Amino acid sequence: MKVFILAGGLGTRIRSLFPDRPKSMIPFGGKPFLEQLIVLLSGQGFRQFVLCVGYQAEMIMAHFQDGQRLGVEIAYSQEPAPLGTGGALRYAAPYFDAPVLVLNGDTYLDTDYQAIVAYHKQHPGACGTVVVCEVEDAGQSGRVVLDADGRVVAFHEKQAGVGRGLVNAGVYVFEPHILDYIPAGVQVSLEREVFPALLRAAQPLFGFVVHEAFVDMGTPAGYQRLEAIL
Repeated sequence: MKVFILAGGLGTRIRSLFPDRPKSMIPFGGKPFLEQLIVLLSGQGFRQFVLCVGYQAEMIMAHFQDGQRLGVEIAYSQEPAPLGTGGALRYAAPYFDAPVLVLNGDTYLDTDYQAIVAYHKQHPGACGTVVVCEVEDAGQSGRVVLDADGRVVAFHEKQAGVGRGLVNAGVYVFEPHILDYIPAGVQVSLEREVFPALLRAAQPLFGFVVHEAFVDMGTPAGYQRLEAIL
């Protein structure tokens, strides 16, 4: 299965610390974060990667090239302008000819990705699987609600005082027909636009609950937390 990594963001929340590079190239343990992700996944048997790049794409492409140095195959989908998480996925449609594993290029989750893929395959009618984790304050990130069968029934926007709940961990398995719900050539958010559209269309999305630490490294606080882990 191919792995798509969404690494085209501008990184505005952490640019004060690293103004000279895209956030996926911020170093941890002497290696760019994006390399840490690829090594983690290749260690679990994933060999084909598509990097969806935009801001300072040349730096990413020069570092990874075709992936041979890391023992993997890397292709690139370079968006001509910021397209958001959904738009970047839609722009990479030429590589999207089978189910794919998709990761945000600024979140870290040390978990069993093959188990996520296996869970998705247990739901043959699903359009996608969203990885979720439980946090103390789900209102800070927006809350995901699952029914008793694990199907996603709602996405709630950020809201103070929500308490414990499930949040989107930025990892997905998608079927190719998700592209039917993403318009081409415009900026689109998976979280704010595509997922609600799928629910309105009664396209099944399932949630896979993980219990490992989930870190958004795209903020100064997240960077410090992940630095302690890596």
